[in-house]
Amino acid sequence: MHKFFSRENWLFYFKHPAVRWNVCYLLLLTILSLCFAFTLNWVVGIVVLVIALIGGFTSVKQLRRLVIDANEYLNHLVYQIKQGQQEALLEMPVGLIMLNRHQEVEWINPYMARYFPLKRVVGKSLAEVDEELARLVQQHADETKPQVVTWRDRQFDFLVQKQHQVIYLMDVTKYEQISKRFKQEQIFLGNIYLDNYDELIQGMNDSDVSNLHNYVTSEISKWAQENQLLMKVIDDDNYLIIGHQSALQELEQKKFKILDIIRENTSQQNSPVTLSVGISYGENNLIKLADTAQDNLDLALGRGGDQVVVRAQDQPARFYGGKTNPMEKRTRVRARMISQALKELIDQADQLFVMGHKKPDMDSLGACLGIRRIAEMNGKECWIVVDDEHQHSDIQRLMREVDNYQSIKDHIITPSAALEKATDNSLLVMVDHAKESITISPALYEKLQNRLVIIDHHRRGEEFPENPLLVYIEPYASSTCELITEMFEYQPREGEGLNKLEATTMLTGIQIDTKSFTKSAGTRTFDAASYLRSAGADGMLIQSFMKEDSQSFMQRNHLLARAEINDQTAICTGEEDRYYDSVTAAQAADMLLQIANVDASFVITKRADGKVGVSARSMGDLNVQVIMEKMGGGGHLANAATQISGKTVAEVKQELLDLLHQRAAKDDEKTEE
Repeated sequence: MHKFFSRENWLFYFKHPAVRWNVCYLLLLTILSLCFAFTLNWVVGIVVLVIALIGGFTSVKQLRRLVIDANEYLNHLVYQIKQGQQEALLEMPVGLIMLNRHQEVEWINPYMARYFPLKRVVGKSLAEVDEELARLVQQHADETKPQVVTWRDRQFDFLVQKQHQVIYLMDVTKYEQISKRFKQEQIFLGNIYLDNYDELIQGMNDSDVSNLHNYVTSEISKWAQENQLLMKVIDDDNYLIIGHQSALQELEQKKFKILDIIRENTSQQNSPVTLSVGISYGENNLIKLADTAQDNLDLALGRGGDQVVVRAQDQPARFYGGKTNPMEKRTRVRARMISQALKELIDQADQLFVMGHKKPDMDSLGACLGIRRIAEMNGKECWIVVDDEHQHSDIQRLMREVDNYQSIKDHIITPSAALEKATDNSLLVMVDHAKESITISPALYEKLQNRLVIIDHHRRGEEFPENPLLVYIEPYASSTCELITEMFEYQPREGEGLNKLEATTMLTGIQIDTKSFTKSAGTRTFDAASYLRSAGADGMLIQSFMKEDSQSFMQRNHLLARAEINDQTAICTGEEDRYYDSVTAAQAADMLLQIANVDASFVITKRADGKVGVSARSMGDLNVQVIMEKMGGGGHLANAATQISGKTVAEVKQELLDLLHQRAAKDDEKTEE
């Protein structure tokens, strides 16, 4: 009883909130009961008092026992948790290393110790214990999520807790091997197309056609077997291949030599066959896989053929081949079909808008004038969208000449005016380019992107509109003006044909792009030039358009004087603090090819917009398009360019030199093989 009324006992009750409130409640209830009982009768009060004392004593004692039992349970649970933590640190299959602030090992768990058998680790610096592990810690010290790393020929989930100086390693080699195997056994699908098969077999007898087809099929079949691929013949000029991802990796390492083998062997028989291949991977849905493979084949054909395009959906494409210039097609069937399709689209539209690329040249504006005339021949109004800013001297002379042709002048409008006139039923024609990033009016493109026609002679790049109504891209053509000139033969004869200015501008575009018919000019180029000449093209006016002002002449000579020639490559760089006209830079690149023993030229200059421009030219042996694509640009095999932001001329030059050295190293490896 003395213990019950002791100070320590009552402090215990009031120290625990749950007990304290229960004791207070019982005391209050007992006092009220006693007061009520004694008010009624003192005997009843005595009885209630005795019951209250017994009940209160018993209740408080039980509460104390409950609290003590709960505390004992919690203490035991805490002990078990701590013991479990200690055993986990010692037994769990995760490596732990604790470091001090001097990067010395303070402790490692037994799982980690097995990687350092019979070796003292604690007390030594991590770099002294294992240099590779110390390097991994330094590389991933700022990572907040586990990273898969390779250490001692195994893969680990690796995490560094910088604030606690603790390193965690979990061996995931087994799972990484499963993941790697899964990726290697994923299916890829490819379409193989013979670029020029139809043209080659024209004029051949049945025996020669059969021999050519049998050879190509046999060579592709042998190549497929060597690389563990399934090959099926779809048509005379179309094949399907299916294989695993691991086989695709080997094919990419070998750079798809099948292209060179077939081209070289058939060339010896005077029937050069080139292949275009579109390959897709990384997709479980076979329908999407097939669609992507077809898109990749279209991209390869749009770039001129004789190449392989490898791409997974929504990922950058990888290109192989493309070593030859696109061959001219000997039939006009495609030109007739495109012309007829364009006529039908014009008939369905309420009006047309045609625009070229930024800083238009003669080929771009000449193509615009040609499309306007085709629209007029089909009874539709066509607006030419031109930006008045930063026009080159030849375009300025052309615009002054346009003042004499009121019907043309009235249909040349600004991008803002075109945006106001455009309706949902209007048709937009993009000429001499196929990229939104370089078009004159991106806003007009956004508005009419579902009512779009593309006519271009540049190799198709990765940046390409999603849903054009009609695409006419022929890299074999000398210019866009050549492609559009061929369409006039299949247009209605009603109304006026080409006038003098239109014919002259289009012929000027052809002449500039072919370097006066010395480059990329095929038989159809001369046919187009002959047609334009008969339509009234004026040679004297062409010379007037092609004249350059004295400032451009002096600027080009200034660039040429700064050229450096090494290993048959001429590289010319402008001054860092001086702006150069892009046309002048391109002309300088062309003129450098006239120097003996120069097979490729690059002119690097600062542009007025602050970007660094690179104009690249070659005689055909070096594919400058591939080099420019790696620097963010594009173009043709022998004629390409790019514009780079955020770098100096010197930095761009060094980047170019690095790419040229890489190419030279690869060529040396092939020579050794």
